[in-house]
Amino acid sequence: MNTESDRANLGWVPASGHQLRMAGVHFDAVRVDGETGRDLADLMERLTGGRPGPVIAEANGRRSTYFLVPPGSTGHRPWPREAERLTGGPGRVSYVLVPALYGWTWPLSWRCVPTPDGHLVHALLLRNALAALLATVGRAAPGTVRPFGG
Repeated sequence: MNTESDRANLGWVPASGHQLRMAGVHFDAVRVDGETGRDLADLMERLTGGRPGPVIAEANGRRSTYFLVPPGSTGHRPWPREAERLTGGPGRVSYVLVPALYGWTWPLSWRCVPTPDGHLVHALLLRNALAALLATVGRAAPGTVRPFGG
């Protein structure tokens, strides 16, 4: 394994602690709070054979789960209101707090670590998985987005 080239591919991951990263540069993020976010991470792991892409878990507060998706990939479809899109673009600036891969990073941790190949979470799969999860467990708000292009 070539750790020098691996670090170059993961230059947005801090060496220690946490750092804010501007959305829209290396990734955008979708934040889903609480148990719904954790359940969605479980579902995405099952759907992708354990490789959904980078996912950050928060241990306190809203207990949010952040799914890192390709920049600009969340803007072309409606999303369930349980998902907050953290994106960049004209008139919009969002930041995501990113933990280091190792060491003291509480309250954040990597649920699914980023890989040197740059693979990110597939935004459409994530959106449809969230809509299906919400519909299955009866958590969807009235008038929410239906899965698979609905």
